[in-house]
Amino acid sequence: MKAKKKVPVRKCLGCGEQKAKKELVRVVRTPEGAIVLDLTGKKSGRGAYICPNKECFRKARRGKRFEKSLEVPISAEVYEVIERELDESGE
Repeated sequence: MKAKKKVPVRKCLGCGEQKAKKELVRVVRTPEGAIVLDLTGKKSGRGAYICPNKECFRKARRGKRFEKSLEVPISAEVYEVIERELDESGE
């Protein structure tokens, strides 16, 4: 009998719901300190996850949850770039 594969689960910083890792979008702090959207989920660095919608992104931003999770202050410009990339990813 085949063992059931465990599905990795992560918590959205916006709504706080536990979801399958594949359903969420990863925001990563690279080893160089840059904050980028990681649509592949494979970049190295510290990651934080959000649902791929603007509402969760805005909630996480308002509550400074990205800063807490990634352990660095994040500028408004970086947030704008991430929000634009979220829009472009078609989510």
